Amino acid sequence: MHQSSPTPRHRPGRPGPPPYGHKTDAVRRHPRGNTPHGIGAGGRQPFAHLRSPAPLVHKEHLRFIPLGGCGEVTRSCYVYEYEDDIVIVDMGLQWPDEDMPGIDYLIPNVEYLKPRRKNIRGIVITHGHYDHIGAIPHLLDALGNPPMYTTALTRGVILKRQEDFKHGAKPEIHVVTSDSVVQLGAIRVEFFHVNHNIPDSVGVVLKTPVGTVVHTGDWKFDHTPVNEQPADIARLTQLGRDGVLLLVGESTDAEMPGHQISEAEVQKALEEIFKVAPGRILAATFSSLLTRIQQLIWLSEKYGRKLVIEGHSMKQNVAVAQALGYTKLKKGTLIDVKDMDRYPENQITIACTGAQGEDRAVLMRIANNEHKIINLRPQDSVIFSSSVIPGNEATVQRLKDVLYKKVHKVYHYATMDIHAGGHAKRDELRQMIELTKPKYFIPIHGNYFMLKLHAELAEEMGVRKENVIVAEDGDVVSMNAEEIKKTKEKAPTDYVMVDGLGVGDVKEVVLRDRQHLAEDGIFVIITIVDSKTGKVRTSPDIISRGFIYLKESQEMLKDVRNRTRKIVEDVTIGGEHPINWTHVKDELREKIGQHLFNKTQRRPMVLPVVIEV
Repeated sequence: MHQSSPTPRHRPGRPGPPPYGHKTDAVRRHPRGNTPHGIGAGGRQPFAHLRSPAPLVHKEHLRFIPLGGCGEVTRSCYVYEYEDDIVIVDMGLQWPDEDMPGIDYLIPNVEYLKPRRKNIRGIVITHGHYDHIGAIPHLLDALGNPPMYTTALTRGVILKRQEDFKHGAKPEIHVVTSDSVVQLGAIRVEFFHVNHNIPDSVGVVLKTPVGTVVHTGDWKFDHTPVNEQPADIARLTQLGRDGVLLLVGESTDAEMPGHQISEAEVQKALEEIFKVAPGRILAATFSSLLTRIQQLIWLSEKYGRKLVIEGHSMKQNVAVAQALGYTKLKKGTLIDVKDMDRYPENQITIACTGAQGEDRAVLMRIANNEHKIINLRPQDSVIFSSSVIPGNEATVQRLKDVLYKKVHKVYHYATMDIHAGGHAKRDELRQMIELTKPKYFIPIHGNYFMLKLHAELAEEMGVRKENVIVAEDGDVVSMNAEEIKKTKEKAPTDYVMVDGLGVGDVKEVVLRDRQHLAEDGIFVIITIVDSKTGKVRTSPDIISRGFIYLKESQEMLKDVRNRTRKIVEDVTIGGEHPINWTHVKDELREKIGQHLFNKTQRRPMVLPVVIEV
């Protein structure tokens, strides 16, 4: 993998940054001291030599096309296009809805990009959450494996996930910091540090010939963060002074008043639990919430506890963060789950996945006595250190009910400040708009109502109504220095579903069949027919799954068998020859299906099997 050099790379005879339109993917860094992980040690130095003068008025338009993330909080994928230069920001997945049985996740539809893949200058990734990186292994080949630009920790998470896709394209990832400058065709890309609930998160600045775009990524303003620096407000202020044409801002918590609590407050609340917990502490959180895991490490060390990490994805993320120096722990703190019983219960902390009540996640398996080693004990304390994702409320509540019956104490964010979200609330969203002073505004990363609330907030902050665009997935927004508008063009955004090793091979019709089976079951009729006479030889066999219990429905089954015989022989005896067996099966499917509905008010999937002998 290529890691960008700290010194600029130029073509011979080009002493300064390339002019707009020069095709290069050179990475530059602003001339100030950097820590190994891109958080500057000193103040930002002037970099006027890297800035272009204010752009002239261009008749050409910059186009913004969301392929995911505008209509849902997940599946983030945003396209910026200027003439024949394309820059993609993020490439995430979306977890399936409850009405998508068997689907692992969904990824962005890139049909718009495939015929333009020669124009893709690079993919910029803002942070290491799966809703921003999860589609990368599936889409790189289709897009011609363009170079990627991201921070060191995010690179590590991407490469670790890539190990599960050994036959896919090998990503070309260039490491950047908040000081880097990357020229991608006519678009110059810069970065700024933001706080989120995974370290090494950045926002993106795209300097285009028509003006400057600020793309926030996922962010919040935390003035006392844990294990990182506060967001770079000075940089945002300077961008606002220089002039921002467009602010593209995340909207996840656009309905939430106030300001997100600080991670420092979360650590204080967690410490109160460590002070009083009589036995083991089981802390469930997101596998990528490395800040929370670091807090659990520090508190375990302070209060003489050993730490067990359970959950494949959590172990992977901690291993990557530890190797890169983001997660720090003393020798002997981390132990294997098999060694846990060597220590008293009040000297054990277990960090695990499953805070959303997922069926096969660690906490649910522990609660259901399905974990190979860990069983709940009366002196255990359980911490839910995460908010509940909309749609998971019932599942999480059922899990809590089980835990309340079995353990000493259950703590969650509604009763204590033991979780801080990673997304800016309304006061922070206002501050972002105030700092950057954009002419145009597009809300992203949210359900439609979140986008709408964020758009209204921008108008309250002084952005003109006609300059605020609420775009949905597939919309094409065009802008220059004079105007911004939603065009009539539409990029394809049909769902692309991943099911096991299959990508996109499960279409809506297959999904409908699965929903049908899940809701009403299946009813199979097996009929043996004499191919010469057209008569049914034996009584039809019937198989029912998820529809009726056969032993208690003998009268209905007898009726169905008689009707089956009559339907088949009405078509085959005295009808056309040779017999049209497709027509026979269609008649069975339609008439038996209608009969079953009349009897039960349910419509199982009827599958007629006709065997000719």
